[in-house]
Amino acid sequence: MADTPRYSYLGPAGTFTWEALTQVPGAEKGEWVSVNNVGEALDDVQQGRSDYAMIAIENSIEGGVSATQDALAVAPELRMVGEYMVPVRFVLATAPGTALSEVTTVAAHAVAYAQCRTWLETTLPKHHHVPAASNVQAALSVVEGGLADAAIAPPGITEQADVEIIAENIGDNPDAATRFVLVQKGGKAPARTGADKTSIIAELPDDRAGGLLEMLEQFATRGVNLSLLESRPVGDSMGRYRFVIDLDGHIDDERVADALMGLRRFSPNVIYLGSYPRANGHVPSVSQHNSDEAFAQARAWMSRLRDGSVDTA
Repeated sequence: MADTPRYSYLGPAGTFTWEALTQVPGAEKGEWVSVNNVGEALDDVQQGRSDYAMIAIENSIEGGVSATQDALAVAPELRMVGEYMVPVRFVLATAPGTALSEVTTVAAHAVAYAQCRTWLETTLPKHHHVPAASNVQAALSVVEGGLADAAIAPPGITEQADVEIIAENIGDNPDAATRFVLVQKGGKAPARTGADKTSIIAELPDDRAGGLLEMLEQFATRGVNLSLLESRPVGDSMGRYRFVIDLDGHIDDERVADALMGLRRFSPNVIYLGSYPRANGHVPSVSQHNSDEAFAQARAWMSRLRDGSVDTA
């Protein structure tokens, strides 16, 4: 890793990804590389051009970001090492002097557009959507390229572009948030904190009744709670899916490690994406029989039996 770490992020400055990167301790001392999409950010890390990539993985309205999930599914060498939450607020920005009644086309990133759809359909029912690489890029396209009459943008957009805000708080959910993860190439997981999350992607071995239940039982029988479970098509044939899963806990927790080993015996393809501290600091409740001590005692008991000792415990 270089003396001055490089961070790739969906730019330019002012995007929600940029805001997430400002939360990373020490990142302000590194070099920030603006890219156009998630694939480019991850490729920078894979090819060694950057040490880290900050990427959006989930939002509270649309759920998992499918482009990110699909990109990670084919990059098993990447590891998530941090999680960051960014509250999502949107404004409608135009070139100076443009009235709301004059807006017929709206530039926006697909995720942002989905989170403002109700407001747009109510306020501008005849508008057309112009896709943009990012919310800041959407605003720049309004004033620089004239590609749209208005743009969905973050509240601080006036610091990045010569635009005028003509509507504020246009998001459909005032409590909306986007979850970001910091990704690096390989390496050990950050030390467990007790408030951790583990992310994986797994495939079912075959298409049969009860297959998904059997996979989920690997976690339930070990007391591992799932905070995310989403399916994505594998893409090689109709009806084949992989599952994106977030677990409460760290790979160094005995119950999590045992569940992952059970899953590996069951699934033909398990991709470990990393264990990292949770952004909200939530500490899961773990029953005594699923504690590290219980697993250690059971392992010691089995060892005594295999050694031929008489078990008196």
